[in-house]
Amino acid sequence: MLDYQLKIGLVPERRYLPGPKRTGIFSEAVAGANKEKAVKFIKEQFSDEKVTFLDLEWLNEEGMLVQTHEADRVAEYFQKEKVDAIFIINCNFGNEEAAGKIAQRMKVPTLLWGPRDRVIEPNGTRYTDTQCGLFSISKQLKRYNVPFTYIPNCDLESETFRQGMNRFLSVATMVKNFYKLRILQVGTRVKPFKCVMANELELTEKFGIDVVPVNMIDAKLKFDEVCETKKEQIEQHIAYIHEHYDVRDQDDETVFKMAAFVEMYKALLEENGCDVIATECWTVMNKAIGAMPCLAMSLLADMGVIVICETDIHGAITSALLSCAARGQKPTFFGEFTVRHPENDQAELLWHCGVFATSLKKSPEKQKLAVFKPNFCAKDGHYTIARFQAEQGKYYLLGGEFDTTTGPDTFGTWVWAEFHDLEKLERKLVEGPYIHHMSEVEGSYAVELKEFAKYVPGLVFDALDS
Repeated sequence: MLDYQLKIGLVPERRYLPGPKRTGIFSEAVAGANKEKAVKFIKEQFSDEKVTFLDLEWLNEEGMLVQTHEADRVAEYFQKEKVDAIFIINCNFGNEEAAGKIAQRMKVPTLLWGPRDRVIEPNGTRYTDTQCGLFSISKQLKRYNVPFTYIPNCDLESETFRQGMNRFLSVATMVKNFYKLRILQVGTRVKPFKCVMANELELTEKFGIDVVPVNMIDAKLKFDEVCETKKEQIEQHIAYIHEHYDVRDQDDETVFKMAAFVEMYKALLEENGCDVIATECWTVMNKAIGAMPCLAMSLLADMGVIVICETDIHGAITSALLSCAARGQKPTFFGEFTVRHPENDQAELLWHCGVFATSLKKSPEKQKLAVFKPNFCAKDGHYTIARFQAEQGKYYLLGGEFDTTTGPDTFGTWVWAEFHDLEKLERKLVEGPYIHHMSEVEGSYAVELKEFAKYVPGLVFDALDS
């Protein structure tokens, strides 16, 4: 399963100047006050069941990085604690060399920020020059080839800081999971769909992503096993299906099989230590089991288990990234570009058989299944759309956002998406590296996708509207 837990090392730091304590520019007292306020605020406002912050109170009396030689101790401590990211808090002009050294050694997502310089005395005295120091630290990070995220120089209580911090938490979650991603491949690629081909060796060599195969014989054996050993859990899924779907046209055996898929995928995911699933779905699966897993995918999405159909490995990676961008708080879905709206030139049908969470249903009305497929339109709102794709050894991440619009009803699961320039986007899909399979999640995460790509060498971010 994807890991949404984060441990972040806070690195408050100030400029060191030998001699007596300074009372004017680069004041130690003002830097210390900035540090106390920032660390307290960050812990109080952003700590939760998923995020933990480590400070430097153990380092010295100030609890701040001051001298360059202390950088090694701080890096060793954070490495021992296995932090997922660091946050350099510039409390006055700062120590650019020390900040650069820590980031260089840690090799984790790095956030840089300093509080707004608000006080200039009537006699012209300034105490911090924080922004000036941010310029210097950023150049040191670049010289060490350290990718970093920057929150513009602002006040702690500002919306700019809140947005920047939340975005960084999303990006850090994405990076943490991407480089250790394990994709469970159930069955082989669907024969007619060469468009979903992926280079397993290259994914491992470039990114450390593992594809773990399970053949259809083993999948069928696991299905038979859960039918015998997980009857109580399957009955719970059946009750949920009856609560949300009209299955009067389905016989009891078929409904049982559709529910049993949920336990089969959960068991395979856990036993193989994987995070997401790309699965065969509508060809051999139906022949082997006598049912298809479309409805089970919808149920699993609300359980936080991502199952992508048609054995689309790149689609599974994309959905994992979007789930991490939302920090596990919203289910992703897998609506592919299918047809243009019959009347709205900027709208497109994003559709698939069943990889939409049941919680996304626009209407609570229970609809009959479309064969083994759930049958509903997703709720209105603002969504992020993305596609991770390879072509000729190069890797791309397409990302952008859309609002829903009205359109004709159809079958399966769908939403009508309105874009700014659909003709340009259509051309991008036809001429560019991307296929029509897309992943979506409710909310605004295009900025996070672009920022994430900064931390993945060789990954090119491609804005939807570019």
